[in-house]
Amino acid sequence: MTQFETRERTTLSVRDVTLERLRLAGLSFLVLAAGFVTVVVLAAAMIPGYDFRGAAISDLGTFPETALLFNASLVLVGVLNLAGGYMFYRVHGKRWLLAAYTLAGLGAVGTGLFPLDTGGLHGLFALLAFLFFNVQALGTASRLRGVMRGLSVVAGGVGLVFVVLMALGDAGNAAAFGPIGHGGTERMIVYPVMLWLVAFGGYLIAKSERSETAIQHSV
Repeated sequence: MTQFETRERTTLSVRDVTLERLRLAGLSFLVLAAGFVTVVVLAAAMIPGYDFRGAAISDLGTFPETALLFNASLVLVGVLNLAGGYMFYRVHGKRWLLAAYTLAGLGAVGTGLFPLDTGGLHGLFALLAFLFFNVQALGTASRLRGVMRGLSVVAGGVGLVFVVLMALGDAGNAAAFGPIGHGGTERMIVYPVMLWLVAFGGYLIAKSERSETAIQHSV
């Protein structure tokens, strides 16, 4: 075996590891976001008279019919975000961005472990998740280009605007909620970034598969 052949195989091995990390990160983000939105919709449909405008999303974690489903899904969201964020970190190497994914994941796990009816810890973890899921979208934009970068900025920016509006509304200025109420405001924090995670997850999976095909054709 020549020195050139050895280096080529080493290079291919490194690329394979990188592509696998991208694929796993993408799958984690896609599953967590699509799964969570599905759970929220199904859980809301299981509660007669659930008030989308006035009720918090976390109210779904307090009803006997939906508590286990909703709270378990939040824990899973956090675990998958931690796993996906770490796999993505092994590709980009930016610790500050890993910190955003970590804080978002921990926020989701804590929100699920401490439901709305357990007291103040729920609010702290929920705020952590609300804030850092959107921060991670904005931070990820620095590692992307083109349309996906623009989507990251829009999703994170919209979410953070509604985090501020929710804080103002919860502080006593109900007008900050506008016509969509508290429930709608929360959904505008959560849904855009979840839709972004679906798109981002698909983007990473597609990127890994395109690169893998290109490598195979070059060998």
